[in-house]
Amino acid sequence: MNDIFDNMKQSMERFFGTPAFKLVRSKDPVTSHEAANLVDTTKLERIVYEAIKSFPDGCISDDVLAMFPQYPYSSITARYRSLLNKGYIEINGTRTGRSGRNQRVMKARL
Repeated sequence: MNDIFDNMKQSMERFFGTPAFKLVRSKDPVTSHEAANLVDTTKLERIVYEAIKSFPDGCISDDVLAMFPQYPYSSITARYRSLLNKGYIEINGTRTGRSGRNQRVMKARL
């Protein structure tokens, strides 16, 4: 039985990450393209997914960002869309964040 879960985990990890060309527009400066090639989106998507998954009742962006103070805001928040598009997370309503504004509640699906 453990083999099934190990294989599922390996399969999921294969699908984390976003190709660099999807992170920039074709007319962006060369420096933007160079920077996109340096971003480890596989690692970032995986850690953001694991953070969201650690909240069984769902979490907001403030919760995730608090777990990763060492990362820039945009390195974390940019992963939500790709995780949502790939079906790893879902949106379940809104909750008020520290700013007093509503944030989407994210919950792991897998």
